[in-house]
Amino acid sequence: MEVKRTVMTLCGAGTLLPFAVTGQEARPEADKPNFIIIMADQLRADLLAREGYPLNTMPFTDRLSAEGTWFDRAYTPAPASGPARVAMLTGRFPSATHVRSNHNIRDAYYTKDLFDVAAENGYKTAMVGKNHSHLSPDRTDHWVGYGHGGQDNNGSKTPENEAFDRFLGSTKLYSHLEPAPGTVENQLPYRMVTDAAQWISTLNNEPFLMWFSMAEPHNPYQTCEPFYSMFPPETLPALRTGAADMVTKGPEYQLLAEMMEQGHVGYSENLDRLRSIYHGMLYMIDTQIERLCDELKAQGVYDNTIIVFVSDHGDYVGEYGLMKKGVGLDDVLARIPMQWTGPGIVANAAPHDAHVSLVDIFPTFCEIIGAEIPIGVQGRSLWPLLRGEEYPREEFSSIIAQDGFGGMYYTKEDGEDYIAEGAVHKEPGFFDELNTWTQSGTMRMLRNGDWKLVYDMDGNGQLYNVKEDPSEIVNLFANSRYSAERDRLVELMLRWEVSTADPLPIPRNRYRYKRNPHNYIFSE
Repeated sequence: MEVKRTVMTLCGAGTLLPFAVTGQEARPEADKPNFIIIMADQLRADLLAREGYPLNTMPFTDRLSAEGTWFDRAYTPAPASGPARVAMLTGRFPSATHVRSNHNIRDAYYTKDLFDVAAENGYKTAMVGKNHSHLSPDRTDHWVGYGHGGQDNNGSKTPENEAFDRFLGSTKLYSHLEPAPGTVENQLPYRMVTDAAQWISTLNNEPFLMWFSMAEPHNPYQTCEPFYSMFPPETLPALRTGAADMVTKGPEYQLLAEMMEQGHVGYSENLDRLRSIYHGMLYMIDTQIERLCDELKAQGVYDNTIIVFVSDHGDYVGEYGLMKKGVGLDDVLARIPMQWTGPGIVANAAPHDAHVSLVDIFPTFCEIIGAEIPIGVQGRSLWPLLRGEEYPREEFSSIIAQDGFGGMYYTKEDGEDYIAEGAVHKEPGFFDELNTWTQSGTMRMLRNGDWKLVYDMDGNGQLYNVKEDPSEIVNLFANSRYSAERDRLVELMLRWEVSTADPLPIPRNRYRYKRNPHNYIFSE
């Protein structure tokens, strides 16, 4: 089945309708900056020291953020890998891409994506790491795949790395509660940096786009020394919530815990150790981000390279008594780190207060290089914000996220055969938290300042002041004292839903399609 659905936009006389927008003229190839998207998988934003966390888990990345612009109100389009990654590459929300689950990636719907535009504008392209999107090797100049079980069979591996990959496969995508075998040189991010640096060295001053996509700190939770011992369980900050809070959060959270205990027997008893390993993985990732930047400097390309660091979504990391992900749009899952450094980007030690999303990366890249923003892109260019220029405050005063593949909620009353569905394997040790029970239904989230609204297809509402209640435990939706705030946010969410209705396909004849030069949604 073909993945990309290109939409033709011819008018009656054969003249192209306004197909795309751009805020500047296309740059000459020699002036185009390199572009690296460093993506971590399942990295929770508030576990970084710059966010106020008491442990220094990613010191280099925090220092790097101060050299550019970083956002503490950045959100994933959806807290699941496939939908989030396709949304980032296409600049479209999951409701528009049709990729609302990890099992619909081949259904991606769009005109052009990030790699299309990069190639059309003279960029060499590479994907190094975890894909889990509609992208395919034939669409890049360089491809070395890595997943949660190790390196794909498309590159050379040492015997030591072969052994390490076999070890990863033995974890059944869960954990290894002792120090991982081998050294950091066997860990996937280290090997990815080596691959990335080697490819960059082959380029002859040609601009390049690289998606450097780490499979960590996603489970399997594992890391080697010295990272394993850096954050002992007894030194970790106390959790804000616990298993008792599942009752408050709702039956889906309790069901997730029940299934997780069946698949990962004893996980609740090992929760502190799992948290400890997760923290160590953050530090290990950080060392390799620093190593990648050192390689760029050694090759003389760092000063002309824009680096974007993000994650696709977060991880409970113990909150509500859970690990991994699965249900809800809580900030521990939906809010992500996002920082930009490189030529033309102003330095801000403090976070930018704009509300942004992964879908904003693609249109920003287009404006930076002077390329057209393809029709159907729903994200907004952040280039004026990154340059420290004036921008419409209303446009970035809120952001949305989506969850669920649709239909009615599937509950325990509909059946509890988790093995037949594939959520749990007969052989203990495997559990897929993204399953029929946790992903059914449809849910929307809106963040606006300190306020957060969540609403589902059954009319169930959640309203939180995330500044006063960061764990989202006290639901104010039905509290009459906050009815005015609730109604304002419901109206704003409705505006987002109407404004992000998919424009594809645009009318084929006569009608002119108008867009803002920066692809803003609400502003002229």
